[in-house]
Amino acid sequence: MTSVAVLDYGVGNLFSMSNALRRAGLEVKVTGDPEEIGSADAIVLPGVGNFGPASVKLLPFAEPIRRALEEDVPMLGSCLGMQLLFERSEESPEVGLGLLKGWVRRFQGEFKVPHMGWNTIEAARESPLLEGIPDGEYFYFVHSYYPEPAEGDVTLALTDYGGGFTSIVESGPLYGTQFHPEKSGRAGAMLLSNFAGIVRGRRG
Repeated sequence: MTSVAVLDYGVGNLFSMSNALRRAGLEVKVTGDPEEIGSADAIVLPGVGNFGPASVKLLPFAEPIRRALEEDVPMLGSCLGMQLLFERSEESPEVGLGLLKGWVRRFQGEFKVPHMGWNTIEAARESPLLEGIPDGEYFYFVHSYYPEPAEGDVTLALTDYGGGFTSIVESGPLYGTQFHPEKSGRAGAMLLSNFAGIVRGRRG
């Protein structure tokens, strides 16, 4: 069976994400050992919490993650896990993984922060990750910060909250969702099923 390493780096939504991935047909291994990344068919980086402490706890995983991506191992980051793919965040001075160029910004404006609840996505381009998921589909968000990619071609989908922001990214084998797919009902289950299909397709 196709295996996925769900990274336990001291923060994250490990239980619900792991269950959702199992329902998508993946064999899940929750691991706090960076060296176990090398034997996995895919990597999932969940996350709930503050960018600074999370980025420090993630440091031991940084090089194994880079090696895996160089070998085209698919990786999915969700919520804080997506933000940590970028270089820096306004939330703290610590640096992220820097796998994607850009900053993570705090919402500003006359609207409620955090952005919490159901909201829609609109695809910027086609991708196997969004197969069967139409524009206007709802996903579940809980966040005060959002990614601002320096390179626009990594944006896969946008969400409107006081203006459009990048809610899904894709760059080679690397994917990220600002929402929680594991808490997003049927649409989230479909997205994770699509991710599982991408992983299985890589194995041939």
